[in-house]
Parts: sequence; C-alpha cells; structure tokens
Amino acid sequence: MAAQFGRRLRKGATTTAVAAVAVAALSASGAPGATLATGSDDQQSAGTTPSPDDSAATGNSPYYTDLPPLNTPNKPGTSTNLPVTGSAESGIPASILAAYKKAEQTVADSDAACRLPWQLLAAIGKVESGQARGGRVDANGTTFSPILGPVLDGRGFAMIKDTDNGAYDGDSTHDRAVGPMQFIPSTWATWGQDGNGDGRKDPNNIYDAALAAGRYLCAGSRDLSMATDLDRAVLSYNHSDAYLRTVRSWFDYYKRGTHEIPDGTGAVPPGLGGGTDPSPNPGTPGASPTPPPSPKPPRPGGGTPTSPKPTPPTPPPSQTVARVENAGTGTLTATAGDAFAERIKVRAENKLGDSLAKASVTFTIAGDTDATFAGGKNAVTLLTGADGTVTAPVLQAGEKTGQFTVRAVPTGRSLPAVTYTATVTARQADAIARTDEKALTAAPGAEFADTVEVKATYKDAVAAGVAVTATMITDAAEPVENDKGPYFKDADGKTVRTLTDLETDADGILKLPKIYADGTAGTYKLRLTTEGGATVVIELEVEAPQAPAA
Repeated sequence: MAAQFGRRLRKGATTTAVAAVAVAALSASGAPGATLATGSDDQQSAGTTPSPDDSAATGNSPYYTDLPPLNTPNKPGTSTNLPVTGSAESGIPASILAAYKKAEQTVADSDAACRLPWQLLAAIGKVESGQARGGRVDANGTTFSPILGPVLDGRGFAMIKDTDNGAYDGDSTHDRAVGPMQFIPSTWATWGQDGNGDGRKDPNNIYDAALAAGRYLCAGSRDLSMATDLDRAVLSYNHSDAYLRTVRSWFDYYKRGTHEIPDGTGAVPPGLGGGTDPSPNPGTPGASPTPPPSPKPPRPGGGTPTSPKPTPPTPPPSQTVARVENAGTGTLTATAGDAFAERIKVRAENKLGDSLAKASVTFTIAGDTDATFAGGKNAVTLLTGADGTVTAPVLQAGEKTGQFTVRAVPTGRSLPAVTYTATVTARQADAIARTDEKALTAAPGAEFADTVEVKATYKDAVAAGVAVTATMITDAAEPVENDKGPYFKDADGKTVRTLTDLETDADGILKLPKIYADGTAGTYKLRLTTEGGATVVIELEVEAPQAPAA
C-alpha cells in the first residue's frame, strides 16, 4: 500500500523521547552490526537508519512500549516442546510460537535468501498485540475476538478511508489495523496469506497473519541476516526509530532464549484484556524499567479507542469450568502408520471441585509430527458428558517418528492445559527372509546376475515401510563391515559396502540394488537387519568361470 502520511504527529513526543532512551539502553547490544538512528518519532531518516519502503503493513497504528525483562531467559527458544516454565512475560504462548516457527519454515522453503528468523516475527507480534493478547486464540489459531486498532479517521492521527467495505474491521467509513500483526485492510488485500491451510486468509488468525508478516518483511531482495535489511524491514512496518528500537530489543531478547507457555496465559498489555481496542500501553509490571505511566506516543493511523463492550453476567461457580485434569490416560505409543491404542481422556471440574458436564474442551496436537486425530484433524473441540469426562478421538500416527504433544484445555478460557506426550516408533519386523533360494554367484570383477529379494514380516503379517540396513560383513565371531569382496555402488558410482535408508514396500518386499564383485574370489556374507532386530545372512560366491571341458 502506498504510504498514507508523511510524518508522525508530535502528540506525546516528550514521553516518546524518554521511552526511546530507555529502549536504546536496553538494546544497545542488538544484532551484530546494527546501527540505529536517534531522534524524535517524526524523524523520517537520520544517521544510518535506512529509509523505509513505499508501503506500510500497519498504517503506523498504535503499538506497545513494553520492554523485555532484564534477565536472560532460562530456556533456549529452539523448540515448541520446551517445558512450561518461567514467567508469562518472558514466554510465548504455544500456538503463537508455533505460528511464528511455521511461518519461518514456509518462507525458508520458498525464499531461503531472505533468512527470516522467527524471533523477528515474535518481536513484532509482541509490540503490535502483546502476542495476540497473551495467546488468546482458539485451536485453529484465531483470536476469540478481533484485535482492532483505533479508527483511522484523522482525529489526531492519519486518515485512511475504508478500503474493505468493513469486511475485516467492521468499519465501512474508515480503516482500522486488524489482527495480532495489525495489518490495515488494504495491505492485507495484497499480502494476506493462508498459513494454516484452511482455505481462508484471515488477519485475525495468527498462522495467516504471521506468514503474511514474514512475506511482507522479506519483500524485494532483503536478507534479514544483514542488520541494514532487517532495520529497513522493521521500518516498513512502522517508520519510527522508537518502534525500531522497541522491536529490536524484543528481537535480541528472543534470540537469547525464551520458553513456551500455555495459550491464554501470556502477559496482556493494558487495554487488551477483554475488548477489541489495542490502546496504548505505558509498561508492564515486572519488565525492565520503563518511563512513568503516561500517554503512549501516537502513531499515524490511530484514533479514539472504541468503548468497551458490556461485561456479560458471571456464571455461578457450579457452572464455571475451573480446570481440566487427566482422567486416567495411559501411555501413548504407536508404530508409524498405526492408530494409538490408548485414547486421551480428561475430566472438567467447576470452581467447587465437582465434575462439570457440557464443558467445552479443545484437544490440540503440537510439535513436529504428522500425527492427526481420526479424520485428519489436528485440533478438535468436544463437550464433556454427564460425568464431566470427555475422550478425544483416536490418535493416528503418521510416518514421522519421535515424540509430540497433545494438549487439552477448556475452550476459550485462560486456564492451564493438561499436556500429554505421545511417541511414534518406527515400523518393525520380527522376521526377514529371502523370497527364493537361488545361488548368488559372480565372476571376479563382474556383477551378480540375480537380484537379492527379501520379505519382512511382523507377527506373521506383512511388514510394510520397515527400515532395513544391508552390510557386507566379515566371517568373524563378531562380524564387522568387510573391506573386500562384493560391494554396492552409491549415487556417484563409488564403492560402498553398507546401505542404509532401505525400506520394504507395501507388500513387505525389498529388492536390493545391483551387487558387484571385486577381483578377489571367495565366499562372502551379506547381512540384512530390520528395524526391530530381525536379521538374515546371505552367502555370495565370487568364483572364476570353469574352463570348458576338453
């Protein structure tokens, strides 16, 4: 979108300068090579601060000046499977963190040269919406209520007339920034993405918004591993030195480490707790020192906050879900491709400690896995029965082995989740044997004419997709790989005597690649071992052809 305004208004400029000094002190050791300009908020470019692009993701709507905690996080932010520890302020809600990392991977697959770090998305998400109001999203990553910036009607801020007929922001007269990454509708029309594969581009969905932000930050030929390009990308989101410093401080903090916390338990900037108004935030208790509470520096694109919605009546304690707990779920283990025999079962309790019927519980699969619930879904929402319990659908293991997590949480409530660890093991075989009994012979320096074919089974049934290792071994009491005799060839035509990454087909059959003989005659052994420990040893004979009888 073309820039809608040329300079920032100076309302609150004094407090902005104080905030800028505080943030600059915290982020002085930002990314290597980063050089940030100083000056007032309405400064377009100074020092070495790069000029912005001719578009803005957010319309420069209000943002939050929360600063990171002074202490370095205890846990490295490298996995969505990290323990739930530490303060909510320094953590990132599980679905929000997963969306940032998914966006990083998606962009890397199509634009590797950009080198988009998920920590940059996390920094912008923190500054724009407090990580989607502390992770208040449903199982699909959509905020429970829209996150809307103030009306861009020119009253103290820039004027942006309606561009979406109110489709995203509910305002058919003026635009408002929308969603956890605060896109204005006209920019979303260009950059909107479907990050969760549901066929929709929804700015209020964190997966969609995070991917759109990633694409936007990577516009052109930017390489975000370079400080100048990263600064330019952030300034294209909001051309303000104070904004750049604030984002940079969170970016540096998240790079040093963070941890995952349950959805809905993150710190919420003041003004974001229950409505759609992301009003300015003077600081968060427990964070590093910030200026005294005062009006946030205005950002073009802001306006008068909407009035809060009436608070609905509070249900009695007997009808209010207070917690969910494990209701006797056993160990969750399955072989790749199989269904888990055990099913997850939870119980909902009210504030009086009694079982609660008709309570909505959402089950969500998280982690690096292709496992799903029956029907191919990775999230389902169900109601508890008369006894207060509910059982999740059958878990179906995919082909990825290892561990993943399933969470059960009261739907739409900021309550702790019950977390289960599920394990997918590799397909196994308890027997493997040749499919024929042909003698395998070859002349020195020639190739074996017959192909080695074996079949794997498990409990007398076909064992499909089982990993097999083939090794030419010595004839010793404790065999090791042979350094002479028959061999295979790798993709480059080089001699190898061990093959990995072999796998049986749907019928449990494995046909080995061609086998070659070197110049040494003799009897040799080929050993095939399956995942699960089944083994077969096959003899290979290398002998010179017999001379024809006289």
